[in-house]
Amino acid sequence: MAKYLNRIWAVAALAAIAASLWQLRAATDGLAVERVMIGHIPATVYRAAGGPKTPVVVIAHGFAGSRQLMQAFAVTVARNGYTAVTFDFAGHGRNPAPLTGSITEETGATRTLVGETARVAEYARRLGDGRLAVLGHSMASDIVVRFARQTPDVAATIAVSMFSPAVTRDSPRNLLVITGGWEGTLRREGLRAVGLVMRAPREGVTYGDPAAGTGRRASFSPGTEHLSVLYSRDSLREAVAWLDASFGTTRSGPPWLDRRGPWIMLLLAGCVLLARPLFRLLPVVSDPPVGASLGWRRLWLPLVLPAIATPLLLRVLPTHFLPVLVADYLACHFALYGILTFACLAWIRRRTPPSASPPVRWRVLAMAAAAVILYVFVALVWPIDTYAASFVPGAARLPLLLALLAGTLAYFTADEWMTGGAGAARGAYAVSKLALLVSLGLAVALDFERLFFLAIIVPVIVVFFTVYGLFSRWAGRRTGHPLVGGIASAVAFAWAIGVSFPLLAG
Repeated sequence: MAKYLNRIWAVAALAAIAASLWQLRAATDGLAVERVMIGHIPATVYRAAGGPKTPVVVIAHGFAGSRQLMQAFAVTVARNGYTAVTFDFAGHGRNPAPLTGSITEETGATRTLVGETARVAEYARRLGDGRLAVLGHSMASDIVVRFARQTPDVAATIAVSMFSPAVTRDSPRNLLVITGGWEGTLRREGLRAVGLVMRAPREGVTYGDPAAGTGRRASFSPGTEHLSVLYSRDSLREAVAWLDASFGTTRSGPPWLDRRGPWIMLLLAGCVLLARPLFRLLPVVSDPPVGASLGWRRLWLPLVLPAIATPLLLRVLPTHFLPVLVADYLACHFALYGILTFACLAWIRRRTPPSASPPVRWRVLAMAAAAVILYVFVALVWPIDTYAASFVPGAARLPLLLALLAGTLAYFTADEWMTGGAGAARGAYAVSKLALLVSLGLAVALDFERLFFLAIIVPVIVVFFTVYGLFSRWAGRRTGHPLVGGIASAVAFAWAIGVSFPLLAG
């Protein structure tokens, strides 16, 4: 019976993958998509295949983002008769140049990013009919506002999840602010920007005249937050309507709107769920299963001590050694947390009567871990990099991955061993991950100015824990050894941190 259930599971997962890939590829039907280099800046051009020259929209991603993250806007804009150009900022995606200047000062990194936007815009103008609009998300909302202010002929500025002190009563021309319905603070910021030209402004109302360049509008996309606002059909509809009003474009029917958000989720879900039947093919490493086999009574020490001691110790120990935002601290946190967990497990073992353990089949363990890692790369790295966010590192990031791996190996192997084995407490894995999140929260509270970015990425960490937790559970259930999942999770986490966090100049 289990054999047939696994086959049904595999067929359902493959069907989800096939359907989502079909839909995602169909989104660019009729478009010419070209990857180009603008100096050192990687960019992608979207436009109708063989069509006439049209107004160009330069689309910029937010902090720790990449051009892949902005594909919904780029494809929608191109399918509605415009040319779209996305690009990777310095320190982000596949841009080999590190981000120079302080990220907390307007005269620092902001100047670098505005300069790169100007270079991309200069290239983009030559692709179209000379007319230009800009669109930016989060950090880039401020960048495109500043660029548009210094470039008066920019016809429209679309700021998604905007926070920018650079907006004035008269500049930039034709400003549309789009925010997620759950972004309360940023929604107020959008109304503040519109309120510079109209007292008591309301969302969803256009003030001024876009045809004359004086348009102002604040809108929100219901049921979305800082990331999902990029995939909302309300966001895409507002953007196309604003471009049409600014450029005087008329269309006979409703605009075409990208629907990739749910299909990306279905694709990733299918890739994750396919692991369950495939991992049934892994070799058995240990029979019976091994691990610390701790019940709740003995688990409290390795759960509590590392969570509290790690941020306190790292408050006084040096943690600045990598040119990647907060990645060096995360590497140290993982490493010290893992070392303290192993120390607690060793202390518990000394106070526990010895028991016979089956010999470790290291070669088989290595083969099983390599198979899980290979699946992670094929099933997650490729689809994420293609449809969601840059997930393949440039050469400059490879040494960073090795440094991060040293930290993640210590944590994940210790954690998997602590929560594994016959008789292990039910729910221990989830509780141990919650303890780590609490520990990171304490670290942010102790050094908010440096580590505030960790608080922003907590939802992403939770998603990673969920996905890799499933992989570890399925691999551990088949192989009988927790280190298979621990090694694979360590590699996956080091990879994710190393490729996505912004690369800073020394």
